[in-house]
Formats: sequence, C-alpha cells, structure tokens
Amino acid sequence: MHVFVTGASGWIGSATVDELLAAGHEVTGLARSAKSAEAIEAKGARVRRGDLDDLDGIRAGAEEADAVIHLANKHDFDHPAVSNAAERGAVQTIGEALTGTDRPFLLASGVLGLASGRPATEDDASPAHGPDSPRGGSENLALEFAARGVKTVSVRFAPTVHGAGDPGFISVIAQIARKTGVSAYPGEGTNRWAAVHRSDAARVVARGLERAPGGSRLHAVAEEGIRTRDIAEAIGREFDLPTTSIDSGDVHDHFGWVGRFFAMDLSVTSTVTRELLDWRPTGPTLLEELNAGVYSAFAPAT
Repeated sequence: MHVFVTGASGWIGSATVDELLAAGHEVTGLARSAKSAEAIEAKGARVRRGDLDDLDGIRAGAEEADAVIHLANKHDFDHPAVSNAAERGAVQTIGEALTGTDRPFLLASGVLGLASGRPATEDDASPAHGPDSPRGGSENLALEFAARGVKTVSVRFAPTVHGAGDPGFISVIAQIARKTGVSAYPGEGTNRWAAVHRSDAARVVARGLERAPGGSRLHAVAEEGIRTRDIAEAIGREFDLPTTSIDSGDVHDHFGWVGRFFAMDLSVTSTVTRELLDWRPTGPTLLEELNAGVYSAFAPAT
C-alpha cells in the first residue's frame, strides 16, 4: 500500500516508517521542516511538506494514499486548546477525504481517563467528546467515520513510549530530577503507569494497518503498570540522586505541567490487541532501560 504518515519524522512515527518500509509499503511522510524532510527521505520514503495547520496539504496527502496513519500532534501542554484544535481539524480533514473509500485510517490516541480503579481495556470508550476535550475528542470523531466508509482504527499509546532518545514524559521527569537534585514521586507512589518500548509500539501500528478491522481500538502497551515510586527510584539510581515523596498539594509546584499526568493511575492492558494482531512485545522494559543507564546516555546538561 501507499501510506501517508503524519508525524513521520517523530519519535513513534520514524520507527513506524521503518516498519512500513520493511513490510514493503510505500510511504509519504508529512514534514514541517527541511530537517524532517531529509530524515524521511533518508529512510527511502517520499515527502510532502506541511504541518497540522496545512489542512489542504493533509487532505491531498490522504486522497492520494491507500491508507493514512496520523501520528502528528503539537503537544503544546502550555496551550492545550491549540493542540486540541489542530488535532481535531486534521482528523476531520482526513476522515472527510477518506469517506466512502473503505481505506484504513489509523490515528494516535491516549489512555487518559479511560478507567478508574482498574486497568483500562480496549473495550473502554474514550470519554473525550467535542473540540474542548483532550486531543479535541479526535478518537471518537475518527471512529464516527467508520459508519461513513472509512476503516478507522484508534491506536492508544502507553503514557511512556520509551527508548534511547525518548523526548517524552520520562525524559522530562528525569530532567526535573536532575534540576531539583531529588528524584521524586507523587504521594505514596503507588499509582501506576503503563509502558511500551518504541520498537514494539511501531509494530502495533504496522500490524494494525494490515490486520485490525474498522472500528478497532488497539493498545500499544507492553507493561500494564509500573509504580511511579519504582520509576523515581530507578531514575534516582541512574543519576545518583536521593528519592523522595512529594505531597499531592505540591505536585504541580515540583513537577510543573507533567505533574498532572505523573500523579494519575494510568495502568492499561493489551490482551485484545495481542490476540488480534498476534503481537508480543520484545523490547526491553522501562526499568531495564533506566537501570542500564539508557536515559543518562542522552540526558542534556543541567
């Protein structure tokens, strides 16, 4: 298939492009900069210049492709309304471009708010509806197009997609530890985070393209839940820092914007996904990587 990929040069997107090319697909990646374009072309993929605000370009890319994988996101946590609006606009545009074609449309989503007091499953519907909700309610919006002749598949990623070079939450938390001189966790540190290695996450996307039926929800999750205290202790060992608890009322002051997420219980199962895709994670665990010094190897100076 000819696959149009947004976020093709990103953390998950670049690994996904590798998987798609290895499987024999042709790829066109959306690139917002010359550097991103060069990285995509170096892999052997084609480039369409543009960003999430270029809805005409996104529409054209979707119309020209046999399938669309939407992984791009502005991730502006200081201005979530900007990210939400851009995400919703892109999903609406792609869905309309593919309406009536029965072409696959895979989009990235998250696990926030799926369940309370238990691990979330693929059967849990997203509570996010409407443009003002997280990610602009893009998952539910995209799944609406399944009734309009689009083979929509939501791929929900664990809160940490880890690996060498990880720019995500764990890297941010590690940088805060280095800056403050303590590796902290919220409260008792018993809330849990699901995790997946970047290579395993990319395989979920590639296999989902070929195997998942329209209307599916996939969970790119290898580890159901790691205690935040265990994460903090591993970061502390990696950077030779003491570990401490942060009272719930002080979490934002200590961690900033990421504290909101680090204080949540985000445990998730992937039983349905594993069976549907015949997928078994093979990458190292998050704690294995932290204990091996993977994050200190690329950590910026403080």
